[in-house]
Amino acid sequence: MSSGNDQQSEALSKPTFSEEQASALVESVFGLKVSKVRPLPSYDDQNFHVYVSKTKDGPTEYVLKISNTKASKNPDLIEVQNHIIMFLKAAGFPTASVCHTKGDNTASLVSVDSGSEIKSYLVRLLTYLPGRPIAELPISPQLLYEIGKLAAKLDKTLQRFHHPKLSSLHRENFIWNLKNVPLLEKYLYALGQNRNREIVEHVIRLFKEEVMTKLSHFRE
Repeated sequence: MSSGNDQQSEALSKPTFSEEQASALVESVFGLKVSKVRPLPSYDDQNFHVYVSKTKDGPTEYVLKISNTKASKNPDLIEVQNHIIMFLKAAGFPTASVCHTKGDNTASLVSVDSGSEIKSYLVRLLTYLPGRPIAELPISPQLLYEIGKLAAKLDKTLQRFHHPKLSSLHRENFIWNLKNVPLLEKYLYALGQNRNREIVEHVIRLFKEEVMTKLSHFRE
């Protein structure tokens, strides 16, 4: 983070639910009987791998996603994300399924008393997709080809996606947006003074010179 204040605001906005609280959320909001919960990695949200008691025909593993307080103030963004997942699922992509709450919504806003204030978090539940991250697999030309092929198919399919709140995805200064590569300059200090920093600085400089000047000609 760029400053201590930024670190503090990020820490305050990230959810800190216990496994017991996560289990209670799944049962109260989604009506599923939880048998086990374990935390999953996350950046500024909070994720849990949830196991539920076996049902007649439903899945038994899910991912509970709890959005940070800032994202939770933008329910349109979460709604669009959920509809994209459902759209891709219907198009045949191996995506998770979005689960509905007991009130038949795709997300729910829950309020928690932290002691000093009431904080609200958007929660949603997706089916769990088993698999291994690509970083754990031996890289081969064929694997890279398949990844590129899937990315191209995904891009082509999403051109047909429409939603009245699609503009909520366009967040200014969002560092995960690839067109905002120059914003990473303020985090270069984290690399120290080494060869990796030189490489990153070079890539950012090339991006400014070769990509930023042509951005208006590219399709998002």
